[in-house]
Amino acid sequence: MNVTGIVIFALTYALISARRLRVLNLDRPAAALLGAVTCVVAGVLSPRDALGAVDAGTLLLLFGVMGMGAFLAVDGFFDGMEQRLVALARTPSRLLAWIVWGAGLLSALVTNDAVCVLGAPLVVRLVERHRLPPLPFLLALATASNTGSVATLVGNPQNMLCGALGGLSYREHLALMGPVAIAALAVNQALLGRWFRRDLAAATLQPLAAPVALSRRVKATLGVVAGSVVAYLSGGDLAWTAAAGFVLLMLVHRRDTRELWPRIDWSVLLFFAGLFVVVEGFTRSGAPAALFARFPLAGGAASGGPGEWLRLALIFLVGSNLVSNVPFILVVRDQMATLPDPRLGWELLAMASTFAGNLTLLGSVANIIVAEAARGLGGYGFWQHLRVGFPLALATTLLGVAWLSLVAALG
Repeated sequence: MNVTGIVIFALTYALISARRLRVLNLDRPAAALLGAVTCVVAGVLSPRDALGAVDAGTLLLLFGVMGMGAFLAVDGFFDGMEQRLVALARTPSRLLAWIVWGAGLLSALVTNDAVCVLGAPLVVRLVERHRLPPLPFLLALATASNTGSVATLVGNPQNMLCGALGGLSYREHLALMGPVAIAALAVNQALLGRWFRRDLAAATLQPLAAPVALSRRVKATLGVVAGSVVAYLSGGDLAWTAAAGFVLLMLVHRRDTRELWPRIDWSVLLFFAGLFVVVEGFTRSGAPAALFARFPLAGGAASGGPGEWLRLALIFLVGSNLVSNVPFILVVRDQMATLPDPRLGWELLAMASTFAGNLTLLGSVANIIVAEAARGLGGYGFWQHLRVGFPLALATTLLGVAWLSLVAALG
């Protein structure tokens, strides 16, 4: 067993969990890069093996989807949404519902992190202009973007990773997880509406000018995003389809591309690349193999009954919060083949690791993005998120397990 690989993984995870270490002043992407470089310098991996550990397809997919989201931002899609939302909603309770369903469905197309980066300023403006209670609307954006992203393999980074490693089909995943996403968003809305009913009842919306029609640029961008979804459903390669959609938008709009690059979160790509290397070093250390030899992921089950799916889902839910979802997926990937139904196992992992993002404030990058954007409103803390996130994550995970158990029984 290679102790060096274990130590590098543990230290990298500690830095990532701390989000920022004051002594070193490292954020998550920098910590992942430090861990990757240390793996090579310490001889845990050769330079060639380290580069080979990076899943280029996942990075390309994430880049392409973020690029299409960047066009929505520069074309003013989110800037014009305030009037539309207020005109459609008319009451704070309905506005909350529109944010839940809008963020959830849009996240399935352009990733949850991108929706929160682009949508958080809109929600902050709505709260400030209409003097609304901040917490329910901020939590609506953060939690719904996580919840709705479960529907597709491009909805969030962990789904992209599960799709690549598990060989999942976009169309089959959507057919399986689409109903789960719809039901989970309904639970999301109901829970927030129930929890904040008094705050919402006491608030009002101020009338605004009539909403402006969507520009031709925005319509073209939405058309290309829709075309990408059709290509996904037709079996097109996810990574190259997303990249092609981004390039097509460059050609259609003929906009100065220097406006786009600042709107792409390059640090997320760096974070993923570094983690691929660090987790590969950890895997080659022999520690995961030894752990799973003693505690098999399959638990010795000969068939996947409801109890077994629930046990696995809880392991995935807790593990995704303890180790963070992306490293956890990379650590358990070799064990997934030992499950009674590996394909459904990967679907369960994608679902549980996604809903795990709602459990705590630190469970998802999307949550952090919204909390940071709301600092001017006072933000919100760990416990404020937990009292909503814990029951939401548990309820939606149980819902997903029940659905997958039914599918497995019928299949």
